[in-house]
Amino acid sequence: MARVLIVDDSPSQLMGMKRIIEKLGHEIVTAEDGALGVEAAKRERPDLILMDVVMPNLNGFQATRSIAKNPDTSHIPIVLVTTKDQETDKVWGIRQGAKAYLTKPVNEAALIQLVKELLPGT
Repeated sequence: MARVLIVDDSPSQLMGMKRIIEKLGHEIVTAEDGALGVEAAKRERPDLILMDVVMPNLNGFQATRSIAKNPDTSHIPIVLVTTKDQETDKVWGIRQGAKAYLTKPVNEAALIQLVKELLPGT
């Protein structure tokens, strides 16, 4: 079982992703904005982070960059999960340190496949 941090300011999106990840048997930690997500990543040391982009306080691009540049958290794979579906957004997200990019509404099969790829052996 792995620990997955889900960072999203939408309660319905948070619950939807939580339901999918829990079906895989993983433990869930949540945060409601980018700043809280960065703190949770430092405190909880999750095995994977699912990060929204459009959030208050610190957006997902900024939070991803902060986590990816911190030596204590840089090893944690981050998947950006967002409504921002332009190619430039995807390129920018990967440049900030994300390992993958999914658009909302989340395709359950695609999310499960990605989690299995980024958490081998779980």
